[in-house]
Formats: sequence, C-alpha cells, structure tokens
Amino acid sequence: MSEITGVTFPVPKKYIPRFFKDGKTVFIKPATVFKELRSGMKLVFYQSHEDTGYVGEATIKRIVINDNPLAFFETFGDAVFLTKEEAKAYVENQERWQGVRVRKEVPRKRPWMALELEGIREYDTVKKPERFVPVGGRYLRE
Repeated sequence: MSEITGVTFPVPKKYIPRFFKDGKTVFIKPATVFKELRSGMKLVFYQSHEDTGYVGEATIKRIVINDNPLAFFETFGDAVFLTKEEAKAYVENQERWQGVRVRKEVPRKRPWMALELEGIREYDTVKKPERFVPVGGRYLRE
C-alpha cells in the first residue's frame, strides 16, 4: 500500500478565507482520520458547500488531542480558525444528533484534534479531487 503523506478535510467555503486572508493557523475538528498523522505531513483544504475542490494546503506543525475542544482556545488563542462561540455551537449540535444509547449513564465522548499549521498557501485554481472527500476526512497517499 502507498505511503500516507497527509490528510484532507472538508471546510465550508465561508471559513476558507480565515486561513488564507485572516492568518488563522489552527484547524480543529472531532478527531477522525488522525491516527496515522504526523508532524511534517500535509493538510489539504477541501472547500465544501460550493465551488468544491482543493483550494490550498499547509504543513502540519503539531497535533494536539483533547476531549474538550474549548481547551484549544487556551492553548492557541485566536489562532483557531473557529470562534469560541462557533465551537460551542458545533459541540451542542453534535450532542443533539447523537443516537439513543443503550447505556445512557455512559456518555460517548469523541476526542477533538487541533492541527497547528505552517506554510499555509492558497492554490491559484480550485483542483477537483479524484475521489470523494467524506465529512470525516481522508488520508492522502503517494
């Protein structure tokens, strides 16, 4: 099997300028497609919702995992691409959509990850991926 060189995650188009124009350097999301990631690998931004496709890339400088996504704001401050209010709303939505669990006393908590990025660059044109990029993301291979 080919070597994993990075990862791609969908980011709604309205948030993309935060990386390229506003200087945000920390991408956070529930921890999916992360176990094989290492510092030095690439994150490719997949623009979702409209004008879909790869719009830029960055190098992963550091990976931080935490059960509380709001803790990333203490670590990274305003470098996080979401506002604290947007992150809270996302967590609340996530909890609301959880299915009915057989053992309600044991809440299932998915950890979150923060990817601290460097060398962020925007592509001149949108590049269409060869394969679909699911919500959870997808590893990139060479």
